Amino acid sequence: MSTGEAVAGPDGAPRCPWALSTEDYVAYHDDEWGRPVRGDDALYERLSLEAFQSGLSWITILRRRTGFRRAFAGFEIAEVAAFTDADRERLLADAGIIRNRAKIDATLANARVLADWAPGDLDSLIWSYAPDPAARPVPKTLADVPAVTPESTALSKALKKRGLRFVGPTTAYALMQACGLVDDHLAGCVARRS
Repeated sequence: MSTGEAVAGPDGAPRCPWALSTEDYVAYHDDEWGRPVRGDDALYERLSLEAFQSGLSWITILRRRTGFRRAFAGFEIAEVAAFTDADRERLLADAGIIRNRAKIDATLANARVLADWAPGDLDSLIWSYAPDPAARPVPKTLADVPAVTPESTALSKALKKRGLRFVGPTTAYALMQACGLVDDHLAGCVARRS
């Protein structure tokens, strides 16, 4: 029975237990999750993928990320903002992504909103909610990792106030974890930064 602490991976190095179920997860965990992501387009991609993940396992999204990038023009905000009704129909028929109408519509609407922001505004807004790492205890087990925090709730409210959709507090916290605003790698994990 797992205690939820870091466990040895295939190479013997300790990792967060969630990362060990597939090779895809090991690579994502070691090379991406929790690493700082900057730039409006990169953050729009992560925000969109986290929204698509809602209600699904992350591995489902991870394995379709190439399809998502192809379908959504590399998540370049200006390009997605210019998508037409024909593009929307194409997306709804694309088996390489999750064909959820509400999530597709939110991704398109969010690009249109973000296209009106000044360059760097999304990056600045999201990163302004990064908590002080010194004020956060290092999680020792998976039970120590929250699903929502006051910062993610505030970020969610700020994004919604600016017109973005599918950005609830849980999605906002998953974004914060994935993009390195917080380091939720467990104590002892080989990928932990501090």
